[in-house]
Amino acid sequence: MSAVREPGIHRIRAMRLADVAAVVEIERRAYDFPWTRGVFRDCLRVGYSCWLMELGDTVAGYLIMSISAGEAHVLNLCVDPANQGRGLGAQLLEHGLCSAARLGAETAFLEVRPSNIPAIRLYERLGFGEVGTRPRYYPGHGGNREDARIFARVLSPGSGW
Repeated sequence: MSAVREPGIHRIRAMRLADVAAVVEIERRAYDFPWTRGVFRDCLRVGYSCWLMELGDTVAGYLIMSISAGEAHVLNLCVDPANQGRGLGAQLLEHGLCSAARLGAETAFLEVRPSNIPAIRLYERLGFGEVGTRPRYYPGHGGNREDARIFARVLSPGSGW
């Protein structure tokens, strides 16, 4: 099954400090080990590329990226579980990658849990390929740790990203 894009009903804009409470609520619904309010505030404070997707007046998802030295690092991409499977994550990530390429990033990197099959499929569909593993990177239940699969994608400003 492929995700259905719904153009014209959403908008992507820069995240603001006032958005953090809504973002944290989505983060808590989506992840067993969510980022804290402070982490999101710090990302904004240090100038990371932080994007928000809205459906009407509702926050539907967000993207946090660091961009420097010709590289973009996708730190957090999340769509509210109530809105997943509609192509919103792909649109948000594509927006961020285009922005990163315009800012001079040549390669994008990200880490993903091996258990997050929908995210892996999204990244592969958008041209990311696996380049390595970070052993025991993510916290797990019962004190266990989960590896991270590292993915990369070459960005090309002339091709839109």
